[in-house]
Amino acid sequence: MEKRQLDLSNYRLDKAKGDLETAELNLKNNKLSQSINRSYYSMFHATRALLALDRLDSKKHTGVISLFNQNYIKPGKIELEFSRMLFDAFEIRNESDYNDFYIAVKEDAQSQFENAKKFLKRIQEYIESVVTKEEEKG
Repeated sequence: MEKRQLDLSNYRLDKAKGDLETAELNLKNNKLSQSINRSYYSMFHATRALLALDRLDSKKHTGVISLFNQNYIKPGKIELEFSRMLFDAFEIRNESDYNDFYIAVKEDAQSQFENAKKFLKRIQEYIESVVTKEEEKG
């Protein structure tokens, strides 16, 4: 793996962590739609961090989700529950951001935040395992 790939992955992980922190602050301040948005983006940037290791990316959110499923879920590298979390977060974020009559509730925002935290942790663990294997090779 080239240094450039790892640097890009780390940059995207940092964005994911920042979004997760912002989601938590928004949740604590009862900014529920904003928390839902940042929880999703934490997961989105974590996914793009993972894809960077394999030089994969897409300009569309659905493309990123599809690449994640094809390259990590389908081969069993990442558990299926994380695919569901990402897709659900994408769906609720779209509703929250674009549906004029969507009313965010605390339980949804809390659930999305908890999922984003779990998702980010799992992606970080996977990336660390890949990096460790690469270092052991040489």
